[in-house]
Amino acid sequence: MKRFILPVSLFSLFLVCSTVSAQTLFWTTNSREAVLKGDSKGVAVDDTGRIFAAPGISGKYVTGEQFVWSAAADKSGNIFLGTGSNGRLFRVDGNGKGALLFDSEEINVSAVAVGADDSVYAATSPDGKVYKISPDGSSSVYFEPKTKYIWSLAVAADGGLFVGTGETGRIYKVSKAGETPAAALFYDSRETHIISLDTDSKGNLFAGTDSSGLVLRIAGDKKAFAILDSSLREIHEVSVGPDGSVYALALSESVSTKTPDPVDPNASPDNTVSVKVPDPAVPPAPPVPGKSRYDTSSSKSVVYRVLPDGTVDIIWNSEKVPAFSIVADPKGGGVFVGTSDRGRIFRISDTARESLLLQTEEEQISNLLASQNGIVATTSNKGNVFRFGNGRNAEGIYESPVLDAKSTAKWGRIWPESGGRVAIETRSGNSAKPGETWSDWNAPGANGSIQSPPARFLQWRARVSSDSTSSISEATVSFAALNIAPEVLSIEILPPNVGLAPNPEVVVDPNIKTLGLNPGDFGLAIAPVPPRRVFQAGARSIQWKASDRNKDTLVYRVLIKKAGDSKYRPIGGLLSEQFITLDGLSLEDGRYVAKVVAYDSKVDQTSSGLSGERVSEFFDIDNSPPKVAIEGAPSVTAGNVTVRFKANETSSYIKRAEYNVNGGRWYSLRPDDGIADGKSESYTVNAKVGDTGNFVIALRVFDAVGNIGTAQYAK
Repeated sequence: MKRFILPVSLFSLFLVCSTVSAQTLFWTTNSREAVLKGDSKGVAVDDTGRIFAAPGISGKYVTGEQFVWSAAADKSGNIFLGTGSNGRLFRVDGNGKGALLFDSEEINVSAVAVGADDSVYAATSPDGKVYKISPDGSSSVYFEPKTKYIWSLAVAADGGLFVGTGETGRIYKVSKAGETPAAALFYDSRETHIISLDTDSKGNLFAGTDSSGLVLRIAGDKKAFAILDSSLREIHEVSVGPDGSVYALALSESVSTKTPDPVDPNASPDNTVSVKVPDPAVPPAPPVPGKSRYDTSSSKSVVYRVLPDGTVDIIWNSEKVPAFSIVADPKGGGVFVGTSDRGRIFRISDTARESLLLQTEEEQISNLLASQNGIVATTSNKGNVFRFGNGRNAEGIYESPVLDAKSTAKWGRIWPESGGRVAIETRSGNSAKPGETWSDWNAPGANGSIQSPPARFLQWRARVSSDSTSSISEATVSFAALNIAPEVLSIEILPPNVGLAPNPEVVVDPNIKTLGLNPGDFGLAIAPVPPRRVFQAGARSIQWKASDRNKDTLVYRVLIKKAGDSKYRPIGGLLSEQFITLDGLSLEDGRYVAKVVAYDSKVDQTSSGLSGERVSEFFDIDNSPPKVAIEGAPSVTAGNVTVRFKANETSSYIKRAEYNVNGGRWYSLRPDDGIADGKSESYTVNAKVGDTGNFVIALRVFDAVGNIGTAQYAK
């Protein structure tokens, strides 16, 4: 249904930056997508991202109403505005002087048209009527269709008035006041709503529908022919161009069913950009395939062009921006599109080239129409009207997206690619939204050096003169994030006797390293390959994870100390890997703790590096096997033997035990108390040995780290 659309927030933009050293980063704004994340105050942006002074605005009038639902122009250049939610009609002349012309009893003036005799027709909803208003403001009911909604009006070449209605999907052609709906019925569609109407010079009527998204061409014989079947639900607007092309704005259901809600006047779009620092350990993801503009599966707004020969083309398709109005360029070659994205107006060429013409202070561009004095735009969530298209602004200002360096940064230089009279300034701050807590705008110093103080966020702006040579197409900012200490995120102590061996590294051309290039740009993943786990008697292996927000290359030092000691002692030298294997056989038995220190530079080459550390949990070094001895005298009765053993452990604890008879199979054996968990455990072996008289009972006991103690009884 034809409703007003709330503005939508822009998604955050992540710009990949280049590095010339470990700290210096570059942020470049040079594409149309990147530029449109910023704010355009009196500047336009063409399809290449070039910024220049926007068309001048004139004749602005403030209605004081919340919404302008509809608009029409007469031959003298007067604009008639239908508003809501008070159901009023305003008349505004070419100089922007306006006044209330008509105040209806209904809530909304949903459609307006001007007849050949300059009579004004205003349709109201819901449960409304079509009024005819004279220049002096006097009014009368011209037509009452007895339906819930009247969405659209258009004047026929013979002076008749087309009326598009809702819930019944009917089009009426009214030739005189007081005509009944039955007599005026022109076409009865199977659609729910006739949302939009327009006519061409040949007398054809074009109707946009909801809920099948059709554009119908209806000739004088009342025969309808569908020239477009959109995959979107609603044809919100149709506009016929000077060459006979029909432009149609289609909206998805998610957009068309939105209702106008109050808008926070202090709300601002999310226009913060972040810098992805190239990580040599992670190769760049393959580029996301570009989406065809003919794919409407997730579109919010689509502008179709139906050529005079019937060919259908899509010239604009947006998954993010809800459009609300279109009008064909009177000069030909394209269409103007009004959106609810910061009140922006675009021009889309017939070859699908998109240029931002204006960004307004209002939330929505609710109507666009051509008049003698340029293009007329109406707005909602502040119900205003203005004209544009004649001349340029004396000066325009473009404010870039906000750069988030993720930490306090020192700013380097700014390099604009500009011509004519363009002045660059920057400001910085530590709050995500620029405001009074930020620094003042400052012009760069010599060689473009940025004068804004160190901070987390930065923004630049360009003042562009109105002459035709003044424009800016690109700006690059260099900066260096102030150093942040690395973090050791976790430490893992592997089980005893598990050694770690490095896997072969990816071979990188030394020229890549020498030139400071990112190996990931060459498809080389040089992330540390997890080490292999191997058996190594007595080994105690430690592995860890660490990170550095500056993406510096880290080196590590491992230190250990025995429980009760006051000082750590280092194990080996600096490590580039995130693991180490200790030779436990060379260490004294006892409980130990390890500390891993991460450095963001080689500590023997610079004094500016920072470090972070983490301490592990305690782990045991136990190289001594349990001591096992026979306890008491064995008992042998009728081929059965009972032997008691005592096992003692000095460092860890008894974990399990096994026994065998005469060198046969080993059997698990529980301690006498049922649980193996102490430093001392007693075991009783009951076994059948037969009548041979000779036998051997063997017991082996394992401690927590795998040391084995044995004892046997033989007869």
